[in-house]
Amino acid sequence: MTATAASSRTVPLRVGVLAVGGAALMVAALWAAAQILGIELRVDPGDGRAPGVVSLPFAVTVSLAVSLVGWGARVLLDRLIRRSSVVWTVLAILVLLASFPPLVTVEATAAATAVLALMHVAVAAVLIPVFGRRAP
Repeated sequence: MTATAASSRTVPLRVGVLAVGGAALMVAALWAAAQILGIELRVDPGDGRAPGVVSLPFAVTVSLAVSLVGWGARVLLDRLIRRSSVVWTVLAILVLLASFPPLVTVEATAAATAVLALMHVAVAAVLIPVFGRRAP
């Protein structure tokens, strides 16, 4: 089986679209839950810039962008190397871990920080099992 043939079976278009949409939906659900619970997702970068609120469009757009980059990386890895599922999964976990330090460097309430961290984990929880699968 060639690398190109493997990539078309690793993440079919329909599955990829559902994964990207599912990750965005999870973020939207967590954002909505925060609103219902009265948790304001306000962050202060502490570098002189004004504090900002993480809005629903911003959160969903970022999750869509990150998900599409992850999917693109998987497709590229499929074309370049044999063990693309393992490499992609390791990279995805490293990206997830790298996404946490900025959460603790900004000023935000503990509840806001927890919700934002859960958003990061939710995206990973959807994408890693789907895009990390080995080709049949």
